[in-house]
Amino acid sequence: MWLMGGLKPDHKTIAEYRRRHKKALAKVLKQCVRLCMKLNLIAGNVLFVDGTKIRANAGRGNSHGREWYDNKLKEIDQRIEQLLAESEQIDQQEADQQSMVQIDKELAQAERLKEKINEALKVLQESGAEKVNLTDPQCAIMHSAQGSHASYNVQSVVDDQKGLIVQVEAVRDSTDINQFARQIDAAQEELGKRCEVGCADAGYADSEELKKIDEQNITVVVPSQRQALHSKEEKPFSKSHFKYDKEKDCYVCPAGQVLKYVGENHHNGKKDYRISEPGICQRCVNWGRCTTAKRGRKIVRLAREEDKQRFEAQYEANQEIYNRRKSRVEHPFGHIKRNLKTNSFMLRGQQGVRAECSILATCFDLARMMTLVGISALIDWFKGSNAPALA
Repeated sequence: MWLMGGLKPDHKTIAEYRRRHKKALAKVLKQCVRLCMKLNLIAGNVLFVDGTKIRANAGRGNSHGREWYDNKLKEIDQRIEQLLAESEQIDQQEADQQSMVQIDKELAQAERLKEKINEALKVLQESGAEKVNLTDPQCAIMHSAQGSHASYNVQSVVDDQKGLIVQVEAVRDSTDINQFARQIDAAQEELGKRCEVGCADAGYADSEELKKIDEQNITVVVPSQRQALHSKEEKPFSKSHFKYDKEKDCYVCPAGQVLKYVGENHHNGKKDYRISEPGICQRCVNWGRCTTAKRGRKIVRLAREEDKQRFEAQYEANQEIYNRRKSRVEHPFGHIKRNLKTNSFMLRGQQGVRAECSILATCFDLARMMTLVGISALIDWFKGSNAPALA
């Protein structure tokens, strides 16, 4: 408004501009990030990843399964055939009368609904989801503190130096488990450089996913579910107190008994180890405290157990970095949800929602830049003067 000399576009103009330029708006954050790097506000060395649920522009009640869509499609096809038959019966001289106008209107509505249903069925097939929303097929039912709603999972990557957003994306996955490598890689592409540390909470703890970043010689600081849930000292007969012998591929219990490999779950790659004879456990002084299973004690080893243990050790060794995580990643979400009043998205479809995310993240970064640098210093910098000195 200031640039336009006080001219104020109405809400419809703004909404139409946003709708038409989704692709361009999605790139705004990238330009902002590059500007922050020139101002030395983003270092790109330590990156924090987190996610939050934001409601979609769709009602939860509009989510249906394949059977509902198939039945609805049959009903629409029958109604379209009926409308076409009725229109043929109307005399050409009556084409301008109300009956014909009404049929044309209903026929157009039926065709549009059929297109939406076919799109929803396509998403059902591609995603493998049980239900898809008719209003916005690319959102999903997600659970949060505010209840279950049609939502998007907004993933944000924040730089450690000044807490500025580097990368943001809205996904339809209700959990964060498969997002760590995707978001770190996307952030590195935005930055044009490789980071040194990638950090997230236990919701991202999947050894296979973390391994993708670890292989890039990036330090991964993500606690396992065990570390997140068991802050106190573990029980004396938990798995961590059983020693693994890599050469013999067996475990040794605290009492010195051997648990041998007995089989593997081919679906998830987990290996089972059991005591050779159940009576050994039953005669042990630790019977009842270690196990009460009739077949004796069992240990399950993950497919990537060694990687998991290494990531746990890295988490323990980098507590200083992890302790900064909350103050970095929660701040932007708080600003977006509370200060910018973002309770739900206005646009539908993943492309539109990602454009909105880009605008919101850019708004946060700009507000943060004004706080860090100062408005007058920013204006001077934009005019071509030397970059402002930062504390």
